[in-house]
Amino acid sequence: MTDDVGRVVPDLKADDFHLVAARPLIAPILAKILVVDDDPRNLMAVEEVIRSPGVQVVTADSGEAALRHVLQDDFAVILLDVQMPRLDGYEVAGLIRNRPRSSRVPILFLTAFNKDDMHVFKGYSAGAVDYVFKPIEPLILKSKVDIFVDLYRKTEEIRRQAEQERHLLMDNLRVRSEKLKAEQALRRREEHQSIVLQSLPIALYTASLEEDHRRLHFTNESIERITGFRPEAFLERSDFWSSRLNAEDRERVMTQLQRLGQEDALSLEYRWTCADGVERHFLDQTVLMRDDNGHPREIFGMWFDITERKQMEQNLLHASKLEALGRLTGGIAHDFNNMLSVVIGNLDLLKKSIQGNSKAERRVHMAMESAQHCADLTYRLLTFSRRQALQVSTIDVLSLMPSLLELMRRTLGEHVNASFHAEPDIWPVQVDRAQLEAALLNLAVNARDAMPDGGDLTIRIENRSVEEGKSISAGDYVMIAVSDTGTGMPPEVLEKVFEPFFTTKESGKGTGLGLSMVYGFVQQCCGHIEVESAPNAGTTIRILLPRSHDAVESPSQRQPELSHPFGEGRTVLVVEDNPAVRQVAISTLNTLGFKVMEAETGDEAALMLKSNKQISLVLSDVRMPGELSGIDLARLIQSEMPGVQVLLTTGYFDGEDQLEGLHLLYKPYRATDLAEKIQALMELPHQVDLENAQKQRAAAVA
Repeated sequence: MTDDVGRVVPDLKADDFHLVAARPLIAPILAKILVVDDDPRNLMAVEEVIRSPGVQVVTADSGEAALRHVLQDDFAVILLDVQMPRLDGYEVAGLIRNRPRSSRVPILFLTAFNKDDMHVFKGYSAGAVDYVFKPIEPLILKSKVDIFVDLYRKTEEIRRQAEQERHLLMDNLRVRSEKLKAEQALRRREEHQSIVLQSLPIALYTASLEEDHRRLHFTNESIERITGFRPEAFLERSDFWSSRLNAEDRERVMTQLQRLGQEDALSLEYRWTCADGVERHFLDQTVLMRDDNGHPREIFGMWFDITERKQMEQNLLHASKLEALGRLTGGIAHDFNNMLSVVIGNLDLLKKSIQGNSKAERRVHMAMESAQHCADLTYRLLTFSRRQALQVSTIDVLSLMPSLLELMRRTLGEHVNASFHAEPDIWPVQVDRAQLEAALLNLAVNARDAMPDGGDLTIRIENRSVEEGKSISAGDYVMIAVSDTGTGMPPEVLEKVFEPFFTTKESGKGTGLGLSMVYGFVQQCCGHIEVESAPNAGTTIRILLPRSHDAVESPSQRQPELSHPFGEGRTVLVVEDNPAVRQVAISTLNTLGFKVMEAETGDEAALMLKSNKQISLVLSDVRMPGELSGIDLARLIQSEMPGVQVLLTTGYFDGEDQLEGLHLLYKPYRATDLAEKIQALMELPHQVDLENAQKQRAAAVA
């Protein structure tokens, strides 16, 4: 029979009801709303607007009081004033978001600021889902709050239903274990079981207490659907079940089973090889059944297929590691790139003073290459952890291969034979050229490490049209396959090969980041990566990148003529809080002919700009102490001094949305990079004048 929501329940007699504990009726869902404002009048007004049946309004007059309420209760939505003494709304929202239990509670900011007078992005970064601007429109506020209250109630209803279903499943299990005494009750319960479990990845079994107690007698046909084996297969041999256990899990599981006489219930998790040769994760709930005298009688258990849950846990762990790596990289990138700016800038300046000294020039060149490699590594780590966008362009993959293959051959050594094969007319792709080269070189180095005695490395490139799959969208792709004849990988290594920090190399010879960085790069390109490998059979890694229909971009060959300074008669203001970086920038600009002024903070620079009208260009760092950041300074110049050009520099900045309409140069930069950017900025006013003149001539003709 079924209950009032259509779920199947056991067909029990009146005297069976002592087996299932009665539960109270589900109480109506009460939605609590937290309103935070330091003005009692605002609290009263908001409370009056949102009060309704089934809603409890909790008020707080400070950020500290709000946090105490969040620790005690769960809320459907939090209305949070932005401007408050001590802790403002942004800080309170950040603290609420950092607490796992309250991290998903919707936050609506209440503010009297005009949209144009505040950083709305800052609120969304702090965790807000919306803003309500004062004076508050009651209908708007009530409508927004009602949406989140309704969402909260529906979410709670789903959670309660899930809890009911869980209790129902446990109740059914207890009912069935008690009714095993009677044949008639056993038949009813088996019928009920087959209906409830027909579509679930669950199989029920019984077993004896003898030494062969892992001869499992499955009481339904679900086991064949889950494992591919008929129930009879588990009875034919006493070691059938144990022989298919994962070798790493066997000792632990067997040790746990030996405690079954001492404990009445065990929960086992293990990997087990199914009929198709695929290893799946199972949760085995084993219960020891006793007779009326308390003596052990038999074993009753359930198999749950938890493979998908385990995969989700692995994905979550993968994401957590990426987040940790991103926080670590972002934390050091700014200071690290500042130091590299000093090194690279001074090396550029040193080149001019040692011209003609071939030995010194060679050493400077080697130092510059190493510094550039450090900068590239930081850039790849930032893009891999999603902390910096890729510098994408449309490229022809085949054009990269000659120089890249030559670099691979020098890197791999004479014992590895590297070859390349490609179809004609390979489609273009949109990728970061440097990242693609680094990814392929990374795969080649891994292949070399898998061939300690030498072998063959083969790179194949071909066009491929793909139909819809589980992990890839349908469409046209360029497939790049890197194959080696090395030692290969066993299945347990293969399933972890893209995890950050996972490595099979001995200590000091691998970071565990190489393949995971390749994986992250491919994911950012909306592509797909797959691995095919087996022990002693080599490895093939295939990268599929989406086809681009744009024209291939050729890299610009233009370089500024530094031998003829173009800055004569112009004044540049350098704004940088790091003295070493500031001095390098000043020296570089002096070589370009500029007159240079300097400031340590944005506040100091703003005062100098107001008193000195000769400044035509400002070169400013983004992150600086004081009230004005580099972005604030640039916005001030745009609004009050439109004739002054601004070029911002930064070693790392996690907020590129704030840079719209501004010019940015990432550190560390070469002297030529700085010269090229400045030349482009100096040409902008001239281009605008030409456009205005053309418009005036066209208007005159008309």
